[in-house]
Amino acid sequence: MDQTPAPIQFVEERATIELHLPDGRVLSGPRKTSLEVFLKALPEFDNPPVVGAVVNGELRELTYEVEMDARVKPLTMSDPDGSLIYRRSLTFLLEVAFEEIFPGETMSIDHSVSAGAYFCQVVGRPNFSLSELTQLEEKMQALVDANMPFEKRQVPLAEAIEYFKAKGHMDKVSLLSHRQKGHLVLYRLGEHQDYHHGYMVPSTGYIKWFGLLPMGEGFVLRFPRRHVPTRLSPMPDYPKLLSAFQEYGRWLHRLGIEGVGVLNDSITSGRIREIILVSEALHEQKIANVATQIHHESDRVKLVLISGPSSSGKTTFSRRLSVQLMTHGITPYPLEMDNYFVNREHTPRDESGNYDFESLGALNRSLLGEHLQRLIAGEEVQLPKYNFKLGSSEPGDVVKLKPGQLIILEGIHGLNPDLIPDFPVDQTFRIYVSCLTQLNLDRHNRISTTDTRLLRRIVRDARERGYTAMQTISRWESVQRGEKNHIFPYQENADVMFNSALVYELAALKPRVEPLLRQVPFGTPEYIEAKRLLTFLEWFLPVPEESIPDNSLLREFIGGSILKDFKLWQE
Repeated sequence: MDQTPAPIQFVEERATIELHLPDGRVLSGPRKTSLEVFLKALPEFDNPPVVGAVVNGELRELTYEVEMDARVKPLTMSDPDGSLIYRRSLTFLLEVAFEEIFPGETMSIDHSVSAGAYFCQVVGRPNFSLSELTQLEEKMQALVDANMPFEKRQVPLAEAIEYFKAKGHMDKVSLLSHRQKGHLVLYRLGEHQDYHHGYMVPSTGYIKWFGLLPMGEGFVLRFPRRHVPTRLSPMPDYPKLLSAFQEYGRWLHRLGIEGVGVLNDSITSGRIREIILVSEALHEQKIANVATQIHHESDRVKLVLISGPSSSGKTTFSRRLSVQLMTHGITPYPLEMDNYFVNREHTPRDESGNYDFESLGALNRSLLGEHLQRLIAGEEVQLPKYNFKLGSSEPGDVVKLKPGQLIILEGIHGLNPDLIPDFPVDQTFRIYVSCLTQLNLDRHNRISTTDTRLLRRIVRDARERGYTAMQTISRWESVQRGEKNHIFPYQENADVMFNSALVYELAALKPRVEPLLRQVPFGTPEYIEAKRLLTFLEWFLPVPEESIPDNSLLREFIGGSILKDFKLWQE
């Protein structure tokens, strides 16, 4: 057989190009055709809806014109980046509809709701009526029916600042005044313009699933969750979580910082040390109040349960709470839930056949419940010690509580009533700890609580475990899945919620996390996420690490915590 290679030669450029899909299919079409036109040829284009694509390793929106042969992976509303594209477009739709119906009024998009929604408020209008909300939703639907294009253009930064100044959007003006780049990408819908942290769908006709519902002193903008991309999930009440967000909003108001632009102003003016000290004092005040509440109920409370999602700062919170309890004469005993794992061979498996260590069935709940009751009864108990290397339970310490001593139990299942179903509920005090970020870029561009926790985890994983940012990002999807199954459904069971967010923390994390994100290799799925986070962090000016107190909750992630080796003294 002749193995002589074909001769290399110059040829005329083809009029057509090829898009190679992950499943081996190839689409051919004219050069400089948009991704939207190409991908609409797919029979599954609307099932679930395609809203973007990865082209040769880079995230692109559907209006992107392809100029040469490429490898293309379509992104649907079921994909993390596709979901973000849809939600970002939906918030801009809401913003435009609101401005047309209520000119002169100010709306803010504050925080996310785990059931699939964003909580929104009309500034100075706590009683935004149901009829007004209906009018707003009808306007949004009219814009969708009109299938209007989202037009994208790059403008000089000075032009963008003048535009927002004329509109009276001073939070945006403050933010843009610190921007390092000399230009800004604006999206236009009709006569309305704004910038957004990421891409949009091509037109309003893509935004088919949304809803508005009154909630508290505002309303929620509902959108589909990824696992049901063409359906809205039921919206439960969440009064305790909403109250925690509102409390943090009051903290921000007290600090005089209600957007990243003002935070950057405080950094450049030298006021950041004051901001840090007051932020930390507000944390300490909240922890002290929780300890006082437990003290007042110490006749009934025998067990404090602490739960929350990954990288919420539960460990530092529990230790600072222990210190505050000791000021009331209470020395709590910290019981480690991880020591109650069942032997490896008895651990449940997930749908992929892997061990599911986050399942409630991974814990020996009957033994945990028995030990809790015996400890509280004053009996001597042989605790288990889990050998993670061997995957087996071994004998641990022999413990007997002192009279009046209570137990602190921290773990992801702490608020699940099935953890210790036979333990008296009236003897428990339940605390939910999470990073409920409400500081946003501006009133229309929110900061994801999930992004903040991921950045915390990337820094801690690199420092304590030697993980790369790529490794942490690759595991994050599984972590989030576990939180949605085992933590978020039970958050309203808490007696108290503690918001572990610090107003300055993203500025403090920035110098640590940026070098880690830049090391994520191009061409990997994690690169797209790393690039998104790096672009997001560009909005923040850095805060020097030495300004952060050594007992700060943030020290759990960046290192240098005085509480790292904290242990309660036991006789």
